[in-house]
Amino acid sequence: MSAAAPNPSHSLLAVGPLRAFEAVARRLSFRGAAEDLHLTQPAVSRQIKGLEDELGAVLFVRGTRKVELTGAGAALLQVVAPFLAQLDSTVHQLRSRERRAPVAVTTFASFASLWLLPRLTGFQRTHPDIDIRISATDALAALDEPEVDLALRYCRPKDVPAGSQPLFSEVLTPVASPELLRRQRLETPADLARHTLLEEDDARQSAAYLSWRHWLRERAPAGLAPRGWIYLNFTYQQVQAALAGQGVALARLALVGDALVRGDLVEPFGPAGRVASPFGYWLVRWPARRERAPLAAFERWLLDEAQATGSLLAGAAFTPDEARPARPGELHAR
Repeated sequence: MSAAAPNPSHSLLAVGPLRAFEAVARRLSFRGAAEDLHLTQPAVSRQIKGLEDELGAVLFVRGTRKVELTGAGAALLQVVAPFLAQLDSTVHQLRSRERRAPVAVTTFASFASLWLLPRLTGFQRTHPDIDIRISATDALAALDEPEVDLALRYCRPKDVPAGSQPLFSEVLTPVASPELLRRQRLETPADLARHTLLEEDDARQSAAYLSWRHWLRERAPAGLAPRGWIYLNFTYQQVQAALAGQGVALARLALVGDALVRGDLVEPFGPAGRVASPFGYWLVRWPARRERAPLAAFERWLLDEAQATGSLLAGAAFTPDEARPARPGELHAR
């Protein structure tokens, strides 16, 4: 049995002729519609003639000096005008959403609070059209997570996923507030016996190097015991307690560099008090991410900021009179 012939009354109308129809109806001019659509006047006329043939109805009364809608044309315009307006609005939203699709970053909360967020204003100033989504959690996102573009992770080199890029190494250093040091002398490691130590209470592998006990074995006289301990869960809590003068923190130098530059914290022993760990900070590129210009711009900015932090780790000393925040170029030059 042969297939039934298509019914012309059920065929779908193409959008192109409808847009030409709306332009002529709005301008009541074939010439004006041609200008709006960046077409020639004969091309617009052909589209209208084809639409009329397909509908089996005359849409315009064509006069020598003017064009008027017929009853059929007016009825069609009531449907076509809002349809095209909704279509254009939806297309604009989709294009805007694609252009403004945020760069999605996952990292641990202390890194976001102490390193990433304080620097983000500089990126926003130079890239106001790029949105950033930061997921700050101590739970590691899976590498097949589709909503992630990159991660900023802290781990040993052997644990880094393939394709990752190093940001900077881990250096630990004692820090305290200037006010605390005015109240209680801290000139040599032996003076720590008079101070409360702020300890990160963490069961992960890195705790062996983040612990004051490791630093005391490396730098302090044997058997030294501090006046007391305050145990805290997170790095940013340690830093907050140190800023409040509640004790001496063994801080991650990369995460307190800004506070040292401002003079809010002080390294009482200078570079001589620093110890390194085998852990480091890495930029991890997600396997499923989609390469695009905003992501590339954000990565370039991250790597530039990381280079400035790496210069800080190379050995600059900070004292309380360095109270003015350094600009990125100055940090890089230290």
